[in-house]
Amino acid sequence: MRAVTPSGDAPELARRLLAIGRVAGRRAEAGGVRFVALFLATLVLALSLGSLVAVHAVYAGKEERRTARTPVAPDGALEHAADVTLWLVGSDSLDGERRFSVVYVAPHKGNAPLPPGLDRWPAPGEAVLSPALRRAGAGEDIDHRYGPLAGTIGEEGLDEPSEWLAYVRPRDGLRPERPNSVVTGFGPAAGRVVAGLEPGSGRVDDKPEGMFQAAVLGMLVLPAVALLVVAARTGAHARDRRTALVAALGGRRLDRALIATGEAGPPAALGAVVAAAAVTAAVLHDVRLPYTGYVLSSSHLRPYGWAAVLAPLAAFLIVLATVVLADLAPRRGASGTRPRGTSRTPWLSRLAVLCPLAIILAVRGPDLFAADTVLRTLTSWAGIAGTILTLPAAIATITAKTGNLLTRRGRSHGLPGTLVAGRRTSAHPGGTARLVTGVSIALIVLMQAIAWQGLFGTQATEARQTLDRIGRSLVTVGARGDVSASAMAAFLAKAPATEAVLLAPPAGGKEKHLTLYGNCAALTSLHLPCPAHETRVNGLPADPRLRELIRWTSPMDPTLLIRRTDDRRLAELAAPDDTGRALALLRPDGEPLSVPALKQLSYEVFPRGAAVRAPGESKLTAGVPNRDQGRWSALFGMVGIAVLATTAGLSAMAEFLRQGRALAPLSVLTGGLRVFRTTAAWSVLLPLALAGTVGTAIAAALAAPVSADGESSITGGLLLSTAGVVLVVGLLLWVWASRVAIRQARTWRPGGD
Repeated sequence: MRAVTPSGDAPELARRLLAIGRVAGRRAEAGGVRFVALFLATLVLALSLGSLVAVHAVYAGKEERRTARTPVAPDGALEHAADVTLWLVGSDSLDGERRFSVVYVAPHKGNAPLPPGLDRWPAPGEAVLSPALRRAGAGEDIDHRYGPLAGTIGEEGLDEPSEWLAYVRPRDGLRPERPNSVVTGFGPAAGRVVAGLEPGSGRVDDKPEGMFQAAVLGMLVLPAVALLVVAARTGAHARDRRTALVAALGGRRLDRALIATGEAGPPAALGAVVAAAAVTAAVLHDVRLPYTGYVLSSSHLRPYGWAAVLAPLAAFLIVLATVVLADLAPRRGASGTRPRGTSRTPWLSRLAVLCPLAIILAVRGPDLFAADTVLRTLTSWAGIAGTILTLPAAIATITAKTGNLLTRRGRSHGLPGTLVAGRRTSAHPGGTARLVTGVSIALIVLMQAIAWQGLFGTQATEARQTLDRIGRSLVTVGARGDVSASAMAAFLAKAPATEAVLLAPPAGGKEKHLTLYGNCAALTSLHLPCPAHETRVNGLPADPRLRELIRWTSPMDPTLLIRRTDDRRLAELAAPDDTGRALALLRPDGEPLSVPALKQLSYEVFPRGAAVRAPGESKLTAGVPNRDQGRWSALFGMVGIAVLATTAGLSAMAEFLRQGRALAPLSVLTGGLRVFRTTAAWSVLLPLALAGTVGTAIAAALAAPVSADGESSITGGLLLSTAGVVLVVGLLLWVWASRVAIRQARTWRPGGD
């Protein structure tokens, strides 16, 4: 065979070096583990980089759509405008969901411009809804709430496919006077857009793009980088010997880089191809993301398709560069031939003793200080920081102590597998600490993020507690627009099987207390007297429905004036004004009212319907964006924890298999292969199981002081999911490590390496 020299045939030499790397990767002891690790690292990194592109694409696409449908005001006087549309933005909500815009539109003059997404004017009294709103509100008969359905809004009129939006043309039209606005077009192409008139609540409810990008970086990109580092160093012991051999034969740094590239190229290429397929699918088709229910619009991604498709290529190059640099980096102590000794790392046991103290400081320490004080927050943070620093050491120490127990049990019962597992576990507690550090910190950070997210919705929590106490056995009705007394009387008469009361704030002058108006049937239903003349009731009323109504209307004044009135007078008093009166409906039997039915009735009677909700429910609706943000945090956090658990497990598995050949003779001495399963369980499964279960429990305890009014946003389902993900990863890697170790033992021969 002709000798090949770098000067004579450089491309041929490069191909052979790449081939040597591919063969070396397949034949290495941890070759399969490293292949999977590099594949997963490339895949996760590519999808994480693609997620950064997707977040920017979605925010930019939504903003472009919103600007295109923002109304344009006339440049001069109304009489000089040729084509005019009248416009008024309202809102509504579905049960337990965020608010959405209900836009009242009507042609006023000339060829009145249509909002984007509408191809014709609906008839008076008709409505046009977005497809997502129709699907989400099917259970509340949303198709008929605002009047007969005239069609659906086209995609070009929505900021994203999942947007909820409704256009309603009032039966009696709109007048060109406040609060209605005069519109001559939509979007910058038609003139100067007017901020504040755009439909949709996305600009108010959506979190800033920077916050979302930071979540992707912290919960997806950083775990992917950690996985890449571990993957690059997996099987490093054998590669270090190969590198020394290549250097001894006169190989250059370029030659070593080509061999490393040939070894890492196939798994990295496979990961990039799989990621590219996923990214391409998202660019071509809408994708519904799990848990959040969010629909990722392909129309937003297509303008940034080139950047999204480049993400897998960038990940591929980053992985190859990392692997090459890791192989070329000088090794500390690589020139020595003596085995490195192991130490008991006495600092681990000292840190482990501090872990319970740090947990107590984080959980109970804040109770020593008043609420909303800096010292309370600093105490909690100090305890959490101490727990993060000491929890891995505590887990490692527990594992080492357990190893000692296993050693004694193996000796006393003649169990070689248990004996070997116990000796290995107790001899390497520091490695166990490194194994669980990332998982433990990720669990604590995730729980803290979700807990603080829930704390921002304190009023929503109070509203939820009100809803839990009384449900919708009493609802308030806030009519919109100009509502006459006759229209209000018609609404009250048509409301099925209900009674009405009106809670009015003090009117000034001598009147300093709340006043409750109602007929005898309504007052009796609330366990109140039905006096012929005004009567004062001191203290909180007995009926919980009335207590909650007063609490959310005027929580500072428990004194109530009772005034009996007839239905006609009540309808006159309930007409909308600026006095802050609250009209409430209730059933005499205490059963819940049908809010969707009452909303539909309000749109049949009132010009722009009415806000129908339980006391305080507006705060609950306003808190829904925080709840949705918490779902994103949970989704990203779960993915990040799964990646970190896989990273830790692969690291432990590679270390276990590196010493697998040393354990191979035990199959002859013990007469079986059970020793490998037992040792793999204690080396891979046990640390992850401890990190998943104990780490989850401690993370939940640390988040408890953050919860508002004792109601935690850390649900049981979240705790089970986080612990379950780590346990499943640990079980899969344990089974894999056992199979590989057994295969190595079966190929071992006495006198071999």
